Amino acid sequence: MGSCVVPAFVGLILLQFHEISECHKIEVTPDFGTSVIFSKKAGKDLDCTVCKDEDPSPTCNSNLRLTEAQPTTVIFNCSQPGDVFNVEINQDIDCSTTDCSIIVVHPGSTRFLEFTRTFTWDLKVQSGKVFQLEFPSPGMRQINPSESCPDKHTYTITTYQRAGPANIGSFCRDGTIGRIQVLYKGRVTLDVPKGTDLNPSDFKVSMGPAATGVVEMDVNLPRGPFSVDFFTPNYATGYYDEQKMKWNFAVKPMHSFTVRFQRYVAPKCQKKTVTCDYALGDKTSFTEAPTGAQPANKQGDFSLTLTNCDAKKVDPGLSLHFNVEVFRSGTPYLCTVDLRNEEGLSLQIENKNPESYCEMSLNSVTQEKIVVPAGTKADLSFLDCPMQDLKLTATRIIDCPSASARDVTRTSLTIPALDPNLPVPLHQFTWLLRLQDQSSVDLMSPKGSNLQQSLSDKQCKERVSLLISEAEGSNIGQFCSAAEGTIQKIQIKGNVSITVTPNNIKDLSQEKGPVLTFGISPEITENVIYTISPPISGPMYLATPNWPDGMSPSSSAAWVVYVPEEYKAELLFSNVSKPKCDSGHTEISIGPLDSQGQTQSWREDQSFTDPIIQQQSFYLNMSNCEPMSDRFSVLSKISLQKETKKFLGIILAVVGVLLLLVITALVVVCIMRKRKNKPNTNRSSIYMPRGKPFLPGNASFPKSRAENESHVYASIDDPSMYGHLADKNQPAEVDNGAWSNGHQVDAYRPFMGPTDSIPAATDSSAEYSQDRREDDAFQPFLNPPNTFNLPRPRTPLISQGSLGFEDRRMMDNALNTFKSVGDINPIRLSADESRLQPQIESDSDSYLEPEYEEAM
Repeated sequence: MGSCVVPAFVGLILLQFHEISECHKIEVTPDFGTSVIFSKKAGKDLDCTVCKDEDPSPTCNSNLRLTEAQPTTVIFNCSQPGDVFNVEINQDIDCSTTDCSIIVVHPGSTRFLEFTRTFTWDLKVQSGKVFQLEFPSPGMRQINPSESCPDKHTYTITTYQRAGPANIGSFCRDGTIGRIQVLYKGRVTLDVPKGTDLNPSDFKVSMGPAATGVVEMDVNLPRGPFSVDFFTPNYATGYYDEQKMKWNFAVKPMHSFTVRFQRYVAPKCQKKTVTCDYALGDKTSFTEAPTGAQPANKQGDFSLTLTNCDAKKVDPGLSLHFNVEVFRSGTPYLCTVDLRNEEGLSLQIENKNPESYCEMSLNSVTQEKIVVPAGTKADLSFLDCPMQDLKLTATRIIDCPSASARDVTRTSLTIPALDPNLPVPLHQFTWLLRLQDQSSVDLMSPKGSNLQQSLSDKQCKERVSLLISEAEGSNIGQFCSAAEGTIQKIQIKGNVSITVTPNNIKDLSQEKGPVLTFGISPEITENVIYTISPPISGPMYLATPNWPDGMSPSSSAAWVVYVPEEYKAELLFSNVSKPKCDSGHTEISIGPLDSQGQTQSWREDQSFTDPIIQQQSFYLNMSNCEPMSDRFSVLSKISLQKETKKFLGIILAVVGVLLLLVITALVVVCIMRKRKNKPNTNRSSIYMPRGKPFLPGNASFPKSRAENESHVYASIDDPSMYGHLADKNQPAEVDNGAWSNGHQVDAYRPFMGPTDSIPAATDSSAEYSQDRREDDAFQPFLNPPNTFNLPRPRTPLISQGSLGFEDRRMMDNALNTFKSVGDINPIRLSADESRLQPQIESDSDSYLEPEYEEAM
């Protein structure tokens, strides 16, 4: 005879099953204050009994009650005791003190699966008080006693009165009843059928206030629309006692309620009548008969108190089934959405704030989320829905043509105009591009600018952002169209999802122009390819798809980087996350586009060379392995630098030219300064008397022409003789004869002789003395009639000291006036005169000219 031992736990009850031929042996250890009762089902085989194994011989019967908290062996003399016996686990709870508060914990580890189980709690409080049952959220739901709960866990509450027990009702979990108060003494029962795992709800037991009725329930009604049913005690047989039954209802704000009596059985009253007393809030109360009209479309919390009469027990007692319905109050906003002319476009509206009292309906059906399918027309209703609590998203599915089709052209993605009557702005728009064959999608910016990837250090600040993803849900990145963008094109293999969200605008419907353009091209080898044009002004960053969460397993990405002429690119891997590969390797490779340069590559177990210099346009490839742990993500930095060796010769040439110009300027400055420092010592008016020559004084005028009177004449003998040559347009305030042909001329004054004494000549000839004696009177230096010549105009004395000087600007007329205003042009009278020209030196004014030295 073999045996099989299977251990099981019921709270603190330890069971062991021993299968011995056609009998079962169970070892049971009841918890303290708990009784385990095995009772035979009515009408079952009387040959199967339950025995308690004790010395000297087992005691067998049709039922067995175990109360001692010690191990006990229970033997069943049949092979299937679960078909014959029920198991009841009972616990007595005495809550007679005011501080009584007990949390009832179900025996959650019970293993009496082959038995029908009943868990009972017998509750007792002080006389005249009520015991109070508090259920965890969401609470309990009352059902018709003839029904059963969906989870096969049915609770029953019974009260023991002097007239006999009364069934308060049957309840299931997940309801609206949070608390039940029952008069004085009662029992809570949980029935679990055979073969059902126990999944109970714990509840709290305490002693409540003084009793005002047989039962009182607190009900929290949820947001509408909602409907809930309630039943009076002993609903199936009727209630006879003259007691009160009360229900307290809490109604959400902005909701209304209606009470409907579904089934009412009036008792045969001996005294008084059945009444329904309503209290709305704290001020309004009224009474209605059960057969009269009950409150409808009322707002606020309310209570219903049903008072029974003293009924005859030979006739049916009081029985009432009533329903409370809550619904939203107010006037809804109605609109119609017609998508029959919008190909592939569908809408979805949801409430982002679960705490709000927004109520949405689609075709008169209340829904938490509204979905309007493509190609349909729908009537929408919004009640108390603030615009900021709603989110409207739209999706358009585009079936792309084959890449081999002749009519494949670039298509602009533009957000369509939705019905302006919608009470919510468009928050998100998604395009799903579905390819028919093995093709790729090319994405570009439509505004003449490039795309910019939004990274942590450079966020998109444009009006909208674009989330580009692969069809299976792997994100490629967040992008936007920007003037400083560097991504010319993005090529993606397979189906693509593009989601637009607003940045600086509240409604995407305000974006009128195209957001993106796309085209279809043959299938590429990588999952995604970026075409990059780095900026000259500063660095740019390249991030792997789905940065920073890492690339998809066994996926690849490539960047084609175009470097401008006369520049070189510096590549730096600034942030690298390497995985531990399960199969394959991650690889990063770099090489020139013309395939003539050297290619570099690294795996996840190799270190990178930083920085990497590329002298021309290049490609950058990255591929992921099948990671065992961690992720593969890379953030690269590209900076352009100006090439310097091609311009070195030009720079040196420019520097040489500048240096030559500086030297030339210095030479010119030095020469000019040297010329400026030389004095202009032109000689003039040499006096040569008869006899031995001598110098009348300094060879040069000590003063300038403007400061001496060498050009002043005392008088003109016949001034009128030149009147016909005078300028008729001379100024009125100027004396006659002082202007000639527009030029001011000097007046003649006779020479009065030297004012200084003439030094005595050491060798005076006799002839000279004779002449001096013959004419003691003073004679003018020259005889004016014989030597008169008008003085020359005031011209610069450059080489005028020469006797051969002639100014060709002078006209051959009586006044010798100027015929032009050009530069002076000296001429020489003879070769000998050239020999006698004075030399200009920078010495003192006492320097004697050569002709003077020879004369002396």
